[in-house]
Amino acid sequence: MALDPLTMLTLTVALAFAASLYQAIEWRTVREPSLLFWSAGFALISVGSTLALLRVSGLLLIGIWFANGLLVTAHWLFLLGVARFRGVRLSRGWYLIFVAWSALLLLPGEQIWSKVILLLNSFLVALPTLRASLLLRPRDKSLGAAAAQLRYVLLGHSLFYFAKMIPPLVPGTLIDLSVFGGTIIQISLVEGVMAIMLIALSMTGTVRYRRERQIERLAARDPLTGMYNRRALEARAPRLLSEASPARPGALLLIDIDNFKLVNDLHGHAAGDRLLITLGEMIRVVLPGGALAARLGGDEFVILLADASHERIVALGDVLRKRFHDNANQHFATPEPVTLSIGVSTFDQPPASLVALIEQGDVALYESKRGGRNSIRLADRSLMSQAAAGA
Repeated sequence: MALDPLTMLTLTVALAFAASLYQAIEWRTVREPSLLFWSAGFALISVGSTLALLRVSGLLLIGIWFANGLLVTAHWLFLLGVARFRGVRLSRGWYLIFVAWSALLLLPGEQIWSKVILLLNSFLVALPTLRASLLLRPRDKSLGAAAAQLRYVLLGHSLFYFAKMIPPLVPGTLIDLSVFGGTIIQISLVEGVMAIMLIALSMTGTVRYRRERQIERLAARDPLTGMYNRRALEARAPRLLSEASPARPGALLLIDIDNFKLVNDLHGHAAGDRLLITLGEMIRVVLPGGALAARLGGDEFVILLADASHERIVALGDVLRKRFHDNANQHFATPEPVTLSIGVSTFDQPPASLVALIEQGDVALYESKRGGRNSIRLADRSLMSQAAAGA
């Protein structure tokens, strides 16, 4: 099959329609709004390419001006989709694209019309595409291989359209949009088919990567407090545990809320949930760099410290105990004080397992509870006396 303009346009119609349908189906699965913008963009390319076929019937206004206007709009929708994906708000100036395109109707004469419309069309496609590419630059975290591919495909696509602006400026260059005359037009049709395939695949891969990362984060987080759950702690702890040495000992702090049941019984389970969320926020605030924290379940939390000196453990536990007691005492009246008991397990070499370390911390936590609560204990030896003595 010869790669003549009509054949290439027919391929473009089919590929763009398939890409639009695929993005719409993908949206039904992941509900990512950017997919709707991209799906609409491909749909407009499919419609615009269909209208472009009408040039051979002499319908130049529809086959050239309107068809290329849809191409510009499609790339504007691609930009909106990328902006939505990245959480960026575009300025209203981008809507001037349509004003600039509408001004082409005022051009007199057909000889200059083909060159000017190609020049402006190329610019109005290249500009939003370049902006979309720049929005996909990685910031704090990588967006994944698909996003990187999409970024470079969009960049290459925009540079191609910027290059298309050169032929109309060269005197004597053949450009006749009514009959697809001119080498640059022939090349554009081929590039368009390739771009549709690459952009569509990259867009879908980008959204899927984000969705997979979101699922991973949800699986690793406690739904109430947003802290790591036990599974996530077990996956991340080995690196920290392996760094332990006599010069840089580690410590595990097992934290339990004293008299937590009183809060649930007297104020309701919603109040108990708020108290758990509050403790989680407090732990995040005081957590040193390089440390790990998680909610093991119920009212039990754990902190895993690296380079944990005696003073550091005591200071951290003291801050948590005081802040938590003050907050609980202010918001929840109970017959007995709602406080924290903390059991500590230290290690100066990689322990046998995280489970063994938690079991040792549980022994120390039991000693804290039996000793009157609101204290920090290391096995059978007190790191800190009762709250009254430590105040």
